Amino acid sequence: MKSRNVVRLFFSTLLLGGFSTLIASFFVKTGVYAENLNPFNWFEILGLLIFFTGLGFVFSLISQMGYFAYLTVNQFALGVFRKYWSTVQVVLIAFSLFDLVYFRYRSVEDGTITPFLLIAIALFIYSWFVAGIKAKETNKKTFIPALFFMVVVTSIEWVPGLRTENGDYAWLMIVPLILCNTYQLLILHRLTEKK
Repeated sequence: MKSRNVVRLFFSTLLLGGFSTLIASFFVKTGVYAENLNPFNWFEILGLLIFFTGLGFVFSLISQMGYFAYLTVNQFALGVFRKYWSTVQVVLIAFSLFDLVYFRYRSVEDGTITPFLLIAIALFIYSWFVAGIKAKETNKKTFIPALFFMVVVTSIEWVPGLRTENGDYAWLMIVPLILCNTYQLLILHRLTEKK
């Protein structure tokens, strides 16, 4: 891939992360914005816009590091596991989804398992959809690696958000992570294909 395309991928993903977090903040942190609208405090509003955009840039960088780490690990694992790498990835996908449900549910003192189950199911369905698009645009062999990336790597990247006391930051973090991971996964083959 040409260095021009690497720079393009970096900055476009960075902007996507910043913009998506800013938009998500309007829904997740409505109360914080509302406090500064009556009376209107433009300085605080500007500060919030800059803060959430900057936070989105950080989430985008986490996504980009995860993606390039995955590309490296994938090549290494192909050499180690050879034809069994797809099977290993399927096992890791199942474990990652189990981890999103069971271990998070155990960490909560009282509550129901339903929200954790719904989050894992939603992530899996969305990831299946994205992996299907990737496989359709490239070849069928990319389906499992794409599904692995979208489920496992996104879950790993999301860990800091899941560990916060306030669930708002978990929601603020997952939106840019999913969008940036999807974007990187679906744009890379377009940037690397020979004209």
